[in-house]
Amino acid sequence: QVQLVESGGGLVQAGGSLRLACAASGRAFSAYTMGWFRQAPGKEREFVAGISVIGTSNYYTESVKGRFTISRDNAKNTVYLQMNNLKPEDTAVYFCAATDRGGPRSTRPNAYDYWGQGTQVTVSS
Repeated sequence: QVQLVESGGGLVQAGGSLRLACAASGRAFSAYTMGWFRQAPGKEREFVAGISVIGTSNYYTESVKGRFTISRDNAKNTVYLQMNNLKPEDTAVYFCAATDRGGPRSTRPNAYDYWGQGTQVTVSS
C-alpha cells in the first residue's frame, strides 16, 4: 500500500511557473514507476508525465514537452513536476500516481494502482 499526497498547486498567470510535489509513504517508494495525470472539468483524466523507478527514464505527453519536467528524489520519497511557461489549457486538477506494473510510458490511468487526492492548478490568461 502506498499513500500519496500532492502539494504545490495554485493560481498563476499564463507564462508563469509552478512546481508540484507528491510525497509518498508506505511501501518502498523506489519500487514504483510514478506518473502525473491531470483532469479538467468535463474531460477525462489524461497522462502528463511518467518517470522510472530510479529516475533515469521519463516520458511526456506531447503538449507539455519542453515545458514540464518530472523528477524524483527517492531519498525523500517524493516526485516532482516542474511546470514552466504555463498556459490556460494546463488548468486542471493534477494527480500523482504509482504503479509497479509498468514503466514511464504507462499512459493509461488503469495502469496505476495508487493515487493522490489531487491539487488544483489554475492558469489565468
